[in-house]
Amino acid sequence: MLGRALSESAGDDARSGESDGAMRLGGNDYTLRELGGAFGDLGTLVPFLAGYITITGVDPAGLLLGFGVFGVVTGLHFKTPIAVQPMKAIGTAAISHAGTVTPGAVWASGLATGIFWLAMGISGVATWIAAATGRPVVQGLVLGLGLGFVREGVGLMQGDALLAIAAAALAFVLLSRPRVPAMLVLLALGAIAVVARDPSALGPVTAAGLSPRLPRLPLEGFGWDAIATGIVGLALPQAALTLGNAVVATVETNNRLFPDRRVSVRAVALDHGVMNLVGSGLGGVPMCHGAGGMAGHVRFGARTGGATVMLGVLLVAAGLLLADSVAAFFALVPPAVLGVILLVGGLELAVGAAGVAPDRADGYVMALTAGVGMWNMGAGYLAGLALWHAYRRRWIAP
Repeated sequence: MLGRALSESAGDDARSGESDGAMRLGGNDYTLRELGGAFGDLGTLVPFLAGYITITGVDPAGLLLGFGVFGVVTGLHFKTPIAVQPMKAIGTAAISHAGTVTPGAVWASGLATGIFWLAMGISGVATWIAAATGRPVVQGLVLGLGLGFVREGVGLMQGDALLAIAAAALAFVLLSRPRVPAMLVLLALGAIAVVARDPSALGPVTAAGLSPRLPRLPLEGFGWDAIATGIVGLALPQAALTLGNAVVATVETNNRLFPDRRVSVRAVALDHGVMNLVGSGLGGVPMCHGAGGMAGHVRFGARTGGATVMLGVLLVAAGLLLADSVAAFFALVPPAVLGVILLVGGLELAVGAAGVAPDRADGYVMALTAGVGMWNMGAGYLAGLALWHAYRRRWIAP
């Protein structure tokens, strides 16, 4: 039902866009609304980018260039607003264990992740695992991810309740008016609030000048310790999370919302392999797709890959020209506004799964997967898969 409604909405948007002189090129739209939708994943993207740069010490030029290049590639290839995100388990470990986890270890984890997913895609193992995964498990992953985003969003909003309430009310009002780019208005509100409270925050932005340079690979101090940490401590714990959220749930979400532009598990797995090998070669960090990020893009207006293409171009430009001052721009997006973005995207994702009416066994599987998945997506996937197969083989009864 949601997919059909969205398809109808996309058709209406396309027709209204044609009357407004919208630009359509190569199957993608490049409009103000698509641009607004491009920022629908900022709630996940900005905190990790800021943490990688300011805490872990990753070179911002390579970081931004990696996300930018593959935002463009993803949008042009898939032609749907599939998000390009930081891998959350790796990013969380790298930021929370700064000093132990070096930029070299992050780099090693990206290379290892790329090799792993390239092998999973070429061998067909990723497709086989996805085929063995029951639909209630996938729905549980999507529901758990959506509720997890809602929880994270509320957590960010608690520190500034007044701004959060104003931003949330504004977001829901504007989202009911499709012609208004709600995300761009939210970002403007956040920047105004930051500057109003601390006018000096605008200084670093106005003082930012062009500083063209190429990325620096983290070769200094790169050795066996960094390789071991990157593979064992970072890449391996991420694998199940990537399979559940970035591959299986992303394919499910894309094909439900855009049945005319379907993607396959094999294609997304291969894309993860290429994305991380090339992205690491550019000096970037481990990247993935994500159902939650895609839901955020869609909720704020994106209907084609044009959204990620435009965001990618902006990130490439920032990486090549503004890498040394990008942190000043991040500071203009307050946590409360990021929380609202996560909240809205999470609701969009959760509603898509909650609209299904499963039987009792499927309901148990979906609820278990979602509940455990809110704590750890990989563990939720394995728990739901085990319960689903136990019901199918009649080892237990619901």
